[in-house]
Amino acid sequence: MLQFAKPAPDFSLPSTDGKTDTLAELRGKDVVLVFYCYDWGGI
Repeated sequence: MLQFAKPAPDFSLPSTDGKTDTLAELRGKDVVLVFYCYDWGGI
């Protein structure tokens, strides 16, 4: 589980331009993570 004011673990996700972005590449920049929970999701 993530904790407030603690660094998030590094992960990578595909971007809209076909590249793969990692959280580590964004270090020092403002980043907003949004998680959606759908009816079929089990978060």
